[in-house]
Amino acid sequence: MNESVSIISLIANASIVVQLVMLMLLAASVMSWIVIVQRTRLLSASREGMLEFEDRFWSGVDLNDLYRECQKNPVPSNIENVFMAGLKEFSKMRQQNTSDPDAVMAGVQRAMRIAITRESEALDTHLPFLATVGSTSPYVGLFGTVWGIMHSFQGLASVKQATIATVAPGISEALVATAMGLFAAIPAVIFYNRFASRVDQQVTAMQTFADEFSSLLYRQALKMQQSAKTEAVKAPAASKDTER
Repeated sequence: MNESVSIISLIANASIVVQLVMLMLLAASVMSWIVIVQRTRLLSASREGMLEFEDRFWSGVDLNDLYRECQKNPVPSNIENVFMAGLKEFSKMRQQNTSDPDAVMAGVQRAMRIAITRESEALDTHLPFLATVGSTSPYVGLFGTVWGIMHSFQGLASVKQATIATVAPGISEALVATAMGLFAAIPAVIFYNRFASRVDQQVTAMQTFADEFSSLLYRQALKMQQSAKTEAVKAPAASKDTER
């Protein structure tokens, strides 16, 4: 209790500049923890949705049925958005009677790349804020410390005899700013690195799924091309039989 009171008194007796620095660091710390909690929930839900969707996708369910299920989902996961973007583009190319599988897959892969980019940006939201807090907070706290020590030594100019008792309170006030800067920076750096790693993992998983899905759709495009060629060969033969 005495230590908490002494820290509070040090903050209350600090100069205006140092108090503003402490207030800024406190606000940055609070906002960082809000971002940390929000990103933790979002990334965990995103991973769970990804695993659940992959189980359904590889269970052998019809792709059109799976597409309709994803559309009914009020908040589709990132991998569901990639899947819907790819299948939607594949259906458009098929309706346009595009028989070249390479042309079809070029459009599908482009649509999925765009979807992956959008999902990656959504996962990265607010992470730059954590990086900024983690990199700048120690320097902001150091600025408050330097300013506080300068203010303390200026106060000593009017004292005839300087002792530890007269110097210690001012230096203690200044060092509180450095401590608060570290308090804000350390969690921000730790969770930024953790979140950045998890985002990279999920983006890699989306890219892997896009490659696997592309291979599946490419095989379907080849079957469609083969069927179109077979029908084209049968059509002239049928017309000759009719003429006879």
